[in-house]
Amino acid sequence: MDTPRTPQPNRYAMTAHNPDIRPKPGTHRGGAVLFIAFDFDRQHNAWVKKLPQARWSRSKRCWYVPDTPALRKELNLPMAASGTTNADLSPANQAALKNMIDHMVLKGFSANTVRTYRNEFLQLLLTLKNKPVDELPAKRLKDYLVYCLTKLKLSESTIHSRLNALKFYYEQVRGREKFLWEIPRPKRPLQLPKVISEEKILLALLNIRNMKHKALLFTAYSAGLRISEVVSLKVSDIDSDRMQIRVEGAKGKKDRLVTLARATLQVLREYVREYRPRYYLFEGQTDSAHYHPRSAQAVFHQVFENLGLPKNISFHSLRHSFATHLLEQGTDIKYIQELLGHNDIRTTLRYTHVSRKELGKIESPIDKILRTARGDI
Repeated sequence: MDTPRTPQPNRYAMTAHNPDIRPKPGTHRGGAVLFIAFDFDRQHNAWVKKLPQARWSRSKRCWYVPDTPALRKELNLPMAASGTTNADLSPANQAALKNMIDHMVLKGFSANTVRTYRNEFLQLLLTLKNKPVDELPAKRLKDYLVYCLTKLKLSESTIHSRLNALKFYYEQVRGREKFLWEIPRPKRPLQLPKVISEEKILLALLNIRNMKHKALLFTAYSAGLRISEVVSLKVSDIDSDRMQIRVEGAKGKKDRLVTLARATLQVLREYVREYRPRYYLFEGQTDSAHYHPRSAQAVFHQVFENLGLPKNISFHSLRHSFATHLLEQGTDIKYIQELLGHNDIRTTLRYTHVSRKELGKIESPIDKILRTARGDI
C-alpha cells in the first residue's frame, strides 16, 4: 500500500487571518455557529461558499458555518475555552461539557456522534448561562424543549438529537436513572425514500464524459454506498478477485463487504488508468486527501439536473434507488439489510413502501370501472 504524502496547507486558511474577514462565535437557529462577516468582495464571497455547510443569514446579513473543532482547525482559528464555542459559560457548565465529551470518548463514540451530542448539549448550556446544568429539574428541561419546538421552530429530528444528548448526560454521565422518562418525544414524520427509476439512472450514468465523475457515481449506485463511504474508499478497498468492496468505519463504526459489480469494475479500471490514484480511490485536491462530499454532491446534481427529477433528490437517492431496485428484482430483504449496513430491519423495510413490485399489481378502482365500461373485462 502506498504511503500518503505529507498533506498540503489546508485550502480554507488562505484568508482566515485576513483582517477583512471577521469570524465570530455565536448561536443561530438553535445551533452554535461561526458568523463570517466582511465587506462585499467577490473573492471573499467565492471563498466562503466553499466552506462546509456555509449558509447566508438574512437576519444577520452575513455568512455562517457550524462552529466545530474541525472547522476551527481548518480555518486556523483558536479552539474556544474548555472545548466549547462560547467562553461565557460558567465554570460549572464548562466542566459539565468537558465531562460529557470525555465520557463519550472513553465509550468509543464516533466523531460524528461526539460532535452532535456536544453541540446539542451546548445549546442548553448557552441558554442556562450561569445556572448550573446539574441542578436543572425535569420540569425545566421539559419547558426548554417546548421552547425549542415552539420558539426556535426546530425540527422533530433535531429535538430527538437534543433529547438523546441530554439523556446521555443525565443518565450516563451523572448517573440519574431514567431522568427524562416523563418528557415525551415528538413523533417523527414518516418520510419515504426518494427513488430514481432504473431508466433514468442508466441514462445519466452512460452519458457522463468525465471518467472520475462516472466512476464515482457508478460505484455509489452499484454498491448502495453513502456519500461519506464512497469518497472515503481507498484503492486497496477494491477486491477484484473476490468481486467485493470493503467499506471501513461506516456509520456506527462498522466495517462491511458489499458487491463489486462487473460493470463498475470495468469503469474503475478505465478510471485508474487515466487518473492513477495513489491512496484514496477518489482523491481531492491532493493525493493525501479524499474527494470532498460537497464536491460529490455537486457532481450528482450536475449529472442528474436535466432529467426532470424533483429538486429534493440528492446523492443519497442513489443508495435508496439501489435498495429499491434490488427489492423489485426479488432480492431477500435480509440480504439488502446486510448490504446497506442497517442494524434494524425496520429501517430496510421502508423500501417496501416505494417498491413497484407489489404496488404495480394493484389496480385502481377507476381503471377497473373504465375497463368494465369499455367492455375490456
